[in-house]
Amino acid sequence: MEQPLHSTVEAKDSAVTPVSSPLSPKEKKEPSFLGEFFRFSLIAIIIVVPIRFFVAQPFIVSGASMENTFETGEYLIVDQVTYKLSEPSRGDVIVFHYPKDPSKFYIKRVIGLPGDTVSIVDAQVTITNTEHPEGVVLDEPYIKHMSPAAPSSVTLGTDEYFVMGDNRDKSSDSRIWGVLTREGIVGRAYLRLFPITNAAYLPGTYDINSEVNQ
Repeated sequence: MEQPLHSTVEAKDSAVTPVSSPLSPKEKKEPSFLGEFFRFSLIAIIIVVPIRFFVAQPFIVSGASMENTFETGEYLIVDQVTYKLSEPSRGDVIVFHYPKDPSKFYIKRVIGLPGDTVSIVDAQVTITNTEHPEGVVLDEPYIKHMSPAAPSSVTLGTDEYFVMGDNRDKSSDSRIWGVLTREGIVGRAYLRLFPITNAAYLPGTYDINSEVNQ
């Protein structure tokens, strides 16, 4: 359940001088296999590691909290750049550090944004904010199941988010452990690569009541 140029410059009338080598053409040594392998590995590390830690990161889904949107064993690529340039949107599927144990990663859907009041009555979620002081009931067709529960309400501060799983009855989320802070977010689900039959771009993303997002 729980959850990184190549350029060519030409100049007229320019000349280059080859760097002298202590070895004549006949004396030049062919590169060894181990040397080439080491060089290739070093280049790969230089390219892959920054991507891995700063641009995109792979995750494998485990647990039932996001069924039927995501199933156990699905392979995801999480975009770690977008939220450095913009804010999460309502309906985004995100991966984040579990607030109670940051070594763990959870995957949930963004329901409430900073400044929102999120109210849950029975199995209905209502968002109240400055644009909609009377409140807007969310249309959530992605939910697998959500049993009626005791009324609850929380108002989100700056950089606070309310997240829930799509399989509400099997999800440990903001209803249980509280709000998620902005600094805990790793990124959004960007690609689903496996299984191939379910491969998708921005898998699971849904524009929850587009009028609420305005």
